Amino acid sequence: MKKNKVFIACDSTNITKIKEIINKTKNTKIKIGYKFGLEFLNSKNGRHFVSKLKNQIIFGDYKFADIPNTCSSAIKAVKDLRLNYLTIHISSGLEALKAAKKVSGKTKLIGVTVLTSLDDKSLKEIGFNKKVKKLVTQQVKLANKAKLDGIVCSAQEVSMIRKIFKKEIITPGIRLNSKINDQKRILTPKQAYNNGSDWLVIGRPITKGNIKKNIENLIDHLNQ
Repeated sequence: MKKNKVFIACDSTNITKIKEIINKTKNTKIKIGYKFGLEFLNSKNGRHFVSKLKNQIIFGDYKFADIPNTCSSAIKAVKDLRLNYLTIHISSGLEALKAAKKVSGKTKLIGVTVLTSLDDKSLKEIGFNKKVKKLVTQQVKLANKAKLDGIVCSAQEVSMIRKIFKKEIITPGIRLNSKINDQKRILTPKQAYNNGSDWLVIGRPITKGNIKKNIENLIDHLNQ
């Protein structure tokens, strides 16, 4: 039976806390990877810590967004981290995506669509005249064109996107209860997998409080 796959969002600058998260999320029921975002990767000891991690699936959530030359140069600059997954904003444009893909090597390059903290109202404020679903669909077509290895989108959009994108789909904005924090487009883990997500990204519902108990709750939720 295929294991459910979860990236644990390691959102802290505290190395001791990160080590605790890695130790306490080990289990045989779910395939676990670790997502390090800008907070950790830009912290004093964070980058060094990631460079020394062995035998883990590592997701470097840099969300690069810049001109083609800067994106490709930045990817070359983090090669020493031996990341399994690395993100770039699809809104950087086709040329930047192609340039990044050209130098990404064995690292899977993942295109970020509309952030899960945004909704139709937020997009309008920024100046977009498309609704979230329309914009995400357009971005996914661009990811296909650039031959990206995967995309990040809200779990609410996966079933719609699955028709046009056949590679890996990673979905943040996952909650086991109604606490949405700063996310707007959220679903439960079970709903997300049913929609066709390959990987879920889960942070606070796992890393806050009793980590081992939270992992057990997640496994129970998925087995219901």
